[in-house]
Amino acid sequence: MNVVLAVKQYVAKMIEDSGPGMKVLLMDKDTTSIVSMVYAQSEILQKEVYLFERLDSQGREIMKHLKCICFLRPTKENVEFLSQELKNPRYGIYYIYFSNVISKSDVKVLAENDEQEVVREVQEFYGDYIAVNPHLFSFNLTGCSQGINWTSQALARSCQGLTALLLALKKCPMIRFQNSSEMAKRLAENVRQVISKEAGLFDFRKPDVPPLLLILDRRDDPVTPLLNQWTYQAMVHELLGIHNNRIDLSSVPGISRDLREVVLSAEHDEFYASNMFLNFGEIGSNIKELMEDFQKKTKSQQKVESIADMKAFVENYPQFKKMSGTVAKHVTVVGELSRLVGAHKLLEVSEVEQELACKSDHSNHLQSIKKLFQDEQVSELDLVRLVLLYALRYERHPNNEVHWMMDALGRRGVSDRYKKLVSAIVEYGGAKRRGTDLFGTDNTNPISFTKKLLKGLKGVENVYTQHTSLLQDVLDQLIKGKLKDGSYPYLGTSTLRDRPQDIIVFTIGGVTYEESLAIHNMNRTTPGVRIVLGGTTVHNTKSFLEEVWQATQGLRFQYTNAQASPQHRWT
Repeated sequence: MNVVLAVKQYVAKMIEDSGPGMKVLLMDKDTTSIVSMVYAQSEILQKEVYLFERLDSQGREIMKHLKCICFLRPTKENVEFLSQELKNPRYGIYYIYFSNVISKSDVKVLAENDEQEVVREVQEFYGDYIAVNPHLFSFNLTGCSQGINWTSQALARSCQGLTALLLALKKCPMIRFQNSSEMAKRLAENVRQVISKEAGLFDFRKPDVPPLLLILDRRDDPVTPLLNQWTYQAMVHELLGIHNNRIDLSSVPGISRDLREVVLSAEHDEFYASNMFLNFGEIGSNIKELMEDFQKKTKSQQKVESIADMKAFVENYPQFKKMSGTVAKHVTVVGELSRLVGAHKLLEVSEVEQELACKSDHSNHLQSIKKLFQDEQVSELDLVRLVLLYALRYERHPNNEVHWMMDALGRRGVSDRYKKLVSAIVEYGGAKRRGTDLFGTDNTNPISFTKKLLKGLKGVENVYTQHTSLLQDVLDQLIKGKLKDGSYPYLGTSTLRDRPQDIIVFTIGGVTYEESLAIHNMNRTTPGVRIVLGGTTVHNTKSFLEEVWQATQGLRFQYTNAQASPQHRWT
């Protein structure tokens, strides 16, 4: 179950099926992102694809000597654009591949417009998702809900993406969903409808243990996306932002022009692939080793004294140049991460965040937050996330001081929008919205009890990474056969009797790189179990706050302090 490999194989098959000769790859906005996540442009160039074009771009040249490989999402807009293309074809012959199921009526429209009979092939290749890591996928959708309901566009895209993923992995799963979420239930039902309607496509060889699709809702765990991160990939996304493997470094002080945007891809960068799941301390020492290795090779390259030396230099130059770029890129990224950690006191902030997420200790937590409010180096965003974590943890505490914190945010000049998020987060993922005991206060809940017991047994190895996400606990219960059917019911009458082997987890409202790391570790340490994780998007704190903001627009915010009278309302 490798979501990156599935897309790579689809793209390779498209190119192979078009035969020898010069080719153009014609894509839309979405499929451009899908392909760029798994292939470097240089790799595709080696396969005789010499031109990359967008279907919606104006003024493309007529090049009848080129074969055209079209890889497009089967949207109404793309069918219209493609119909116009086929009426006046710019290329010699066309091989058309849609990333999902296309209706017969749309195929008929294309056939009617192919008056010059340039189309050789129309196929469905189900690469309709962003493959982030081999075990992680996304649809790049932020703002998938309004209130507690789907936006129609996000529901349709999520259903299309999930069914395409199942077809790409050749899985016809049993479906479980989070019972406290109407959105999870609705998506589960829509996926099942597609599987029933397209039964012929889902007619795969039945394994001994059926695969399982588990659909969850981000509202059940609003804490995980609010935490600072300390492993390489997660930290880069949290502090710098990763969009389709690209990192914008243009705001880094003194950055050189060629490093203003860099690509971090485990498929094409060995150092990143080896270090993406390691913590920040380990990255520092590994960067040092990379630098020392590069310096040794630089010295050896300087000794060009004979014809043999020259020949060796020319042969090794591409690899040497690539290594030079890798060193420069990672030294710059790690250097900027280190600068931000020091400039904004992130170690001190993170320690308080972790304590808020993992323990109930109101008096000490309050003092720690008040102390950080007095430190001018702590950023506006970090103060807001501390208040949000406090508001969630102590939502029903009789002496909570959210109102003092709101005033303190105002005194620090925090924007009204950020202040409104304090009540918005409770509306989005507060106690009344959650179907589980997120903070482990209920000893009758098996997930809460297990979490508390494990923490008591093993202690804390690292104060900055002591938090475990709800997703990890849910999957642990699922694999052990202890996940309650009442909280996560099956869709339909059938249930899984054996331990699940192939599990696809999808979180409405987005996943995080902390959860991705947990899945990576579970796949590594749980023989016989393979897990793939996906979400509407992959969040850092900023994108999650945008998700919360969009979901709660138009709602009347109400933060209720159990002993506050009258009630305070913030709109």
